[in-house]
Amino acid sequence: MVRQIDIGRVRNVGLMAHIDAGKTTVTERILFFTGKSHKMGEVHDGQATMDWMVQEQERGITITSAATTTYWRDHRINIIDTPGHVDFTAEVERSLRVLDGTIMLFCAVGGVQPQARTVWRQAEKYRVPRIAFVNKMDRIGADFEGVVAAVRKELGANAVPVVIPIGAEAEFEGIVDLIDMKAVYYPETPQGVIIKEGPIPEGLQQKALDAQAYMIERISEQDDSLTEKFINGEAPGREELVAALRKATIARAITPVLCGAAFRNKVVRRLLDAIVDYLPSPADLPPVIGTVNEDKEEIIRFPSDDPPLAAVAFKVQADNHLGKITYVRVYSGVLRAGEFVYNSNREKKQRVGLIFEMHANKRTRVDTLHAGEVGAVVGLANTFTGDTLCDEHDPIVLETIDFPAPVIGVAVTPQSRADSERLSKSLVRLAEEDPTFTVMGNEETGDVVISGMGELHLEIITDRLMREFNVNVDVGKPQVAYRETIIGSAEHEHKHVKQTGGHGQYAHMKIYIEPGESGAGLQFENKITGGRIPREYIPAIKRGIIQAMEKGPFAKFPMVDIKVILFDGSSHDVDSSEHAFRTCGTIGFRDACNKAGLQLLEPVMAVEVTAPQDYTGAITGSLCSKRGKILQMDVKEDMASLRARVPLDEMFGYASEVRTLTSGRGEFTMHFDRYEAMPHVLAEEVVEARSKK
Repeated sequence: MVRQIDIGRVRNVGLMAHIDAGKTTVTERILFFTGKSHKMGEVHDGQATMDWMVQEQERGITITSAATTTYWRDHRINIIDTPGHVDFTAEVERSLRVLDGTIMLFCAVGGVQPQARTVWRQAEKYRVPRIAFVNKMDRIGADFEGVVAAVRKELGANAVPVVIPIGAEAEFEGIVDLIDMKAVYYPETPQGVIIKEGPIPEGLQQKALDAQAYMIERISEQDDSLTEKFINGEAPGREELVAALRKATIARAITPVLCGAAFRNKVVRRLLDAIVDYLPSPADLPPVIGTVNEDKEEIIRFPSDDPPLAAVAFKVQADNHLGKITYVRVYSGVLRAGEFVYNSNREKKQRVGLIFEMHANKRTRVDTLHAGEVGAVVGLANTFTGDTLCDEHDPIVLETIDFPAPVIGVAVTPQSRADSERLSKSLVRLAEEDPTFTVMGNEETGDVVISGMGELHLEIITDRLMREFNVNVDVGKPQVAYRETIIGSAEHEHKHVKQTGGHGQYAHMKIYIEPGESGAGLQFENKITGGRIPREYIPAIKRGIIQAMEKGPFAKFPMVDIKVILFDGSSHDVDSSEHAFRTCGTIGFRDACNKAGLQLLEPVMAVEVTAPQDYTGAITGSLCSKRGKILQMDVKEDMASLRARVPLDEMFGYASEVRTLTSGRGEFTMHFDRYEAMPHVLAEEVVEARSKK
């Protein structure tokens, strides 16, 4: 199937929100109203098209991001429906890396909830333009104006409504379109296909005029020609108003806000119009910038089929029939089935097998993916999440995707020899899919420790092991993923000399170490001058240090945030080798760390507990008893929201504790926030417990 499409008519968009805001329901309605599907799947009955995994259907939540392609007003819309649960934040992270725009969903009752804040920050990180949709306007307690105010206050967004609701809760009938100044009604019909337009209700006319004036004023601030008209009291035309709002949205200066009730099929088509009208095409955004060669020389690639190929693999999925499926976003050039591409991150040439346009877990085979398109490829065995695919003769490395490190682990033990044989292969496939899932063997106990972002994350992994890969395992208690780092600075000299007959080993280095920037891992600086250590041995020293950091000298946990300066050393013409300098780097670095002093770091979680105000005292006491620090408390009507930072080690089983404390009326969310130094007494207990294993 050969296609050619105008890149200006492509929209790569995602749906982002807190859990239960209605992302998957909105997607199902979009697919129905665009003609992609002929039946609306529902999350509550496990029939949602985009929630195709068994685990998603059973739990009624989205676990993995699902891609689909549909069409509206002669525009191709590639949609990615992402999870709302914090344990699956990697799915959001990698989706935002390749999206051009996103729809932020907010519950009209819940407002700006914890995960909404998280995904908003992620969208800011990748500079993704947004439109907002306040969903569930038919629910008791729906408050459109309250949500818009919260978006402005809590997210710092220039939120500008382009519609206002007609009624709320059970009386929600439709919207007033502030661009065209007309009322749009959605009568209750089985599939919501009827739309009625009419004059603005008399009781809403002044409110609509005020809201339109506010909208025009905010848009005019971003457009010189409209500013002049605004000052002169002239009304802008519809086309120039839409064009100016589109420009401001793409520049992330304004976030247009709509509202509706997706479950009752209300305002979904107006949302589709907003996707086309306000969100960018690949051609509207700056060209992608990559690097080439060791000097990191920058290269610019424009979104067109003419330049050489530049594409990013943003997701890997294991398939029982096709093997490994790699999702890619093409930024420039054309990806063709049957041709060879170059993976510039791995420096490997690979052949593209089949190419598919995706619709959740269903596929349509195509021959090409053009600039600006998203699709899936079979045959890229050596490509992983974040890798760049390009032309071998015009190599480029695009910005990769940063993922948070796993913070919780469990030991898994195969129940039989047959399970043991399947376990290794299954874990490798799962780790290829999910960059926040890691596997490590415990040489001392023989266990395999799998690590992830939370208890639900690991629960899903072990469930998939049993169902998809037919591997039965016993699962141990959760384990916290601690880290080690140094307290102070130290200068250290190490000489590695070994003579065993024939060629010996000689390596000599002087290093200075100090605490590095938070989250930086290893910062390695080479200050060798005059060839005291030959250039070819410097990378070996660095590799030795990296190897030493995998298991720190304090408690054999990975080491982080250390700066190493290599400033002197010597070599031997005969006995020096890469192996000798690597060994020197490993041993010398460990000795330097012991000299500088070591401390244990523990993952600290951002926790938000929501419950009736009467229970705030009990919740505060509970969090403080867990070494938690209360950061903020907000009260809205009779509900209180407490935000705190609490060590992960103290939070196991907290879900049942919250239910008990609040008589079943409270709930909480948490996500990884940072690593912090652990009190020395507790750190010693962790080290002692680890030494007994």
